[in-house]
Amino acid sequence: MSPRTLWILRHAKTRELPPEGQGDRARELKPRGRRAARAVGQLLARVEDPPTLALSSDARRAQETAELVLEAGELTCERADEPAIYEASGEALLAVLRRAPRKSTSLLLVGHQPGLGALLGLLLGHEPELPPGALVRLALGGAWRALAPGGAALTLLVTPHELLAE
Repeated sequence: MSPRTLWILRHAKTRELPPEGQGDRARELKPRGRRAARAVGQLLARVEDPPTLALSSDARRAQETAELVLEAGELTCERADEPAIYEASGEALLAVLRRAPRKSTSLLLVGHQPGLGALLGLLLGHEPELPPGALVRLALGGAWRALAPGGAALTLLVTPHELLAE
């Protein structure tokens, strides 16, 4: 089985409140968050293993982050909204990843804290700090369905502050 790459992206910086009369899922990105998402896309345009599939939470801020990343990076991968990512535990996110198509060798997961941190804790054995808009790349050894705790190596962690300073 060929190696897999898992890109984990915490949605970019958001407005504190949703539009009037709407729930938390409707919160949108701040201008700074939009800039950070575009910077992530530009980074992904330069890597050897860009995502072949992007899975996003169905919350507006995650969808907007994913859309801006793909657009800015001119990435043509398939994108799907996955409601199970919103407010998911690390174990629930692991289950989402295990259902990824075999043909996808590089996957972008766009979601939220604390679930993404918990997922990283499972896969790495520790939880790196993950501010809004932070991007992590993990190297995986085998099939998505075989993904297990401790089964990843951290190969990149970049924050919006670092990307926007370039």
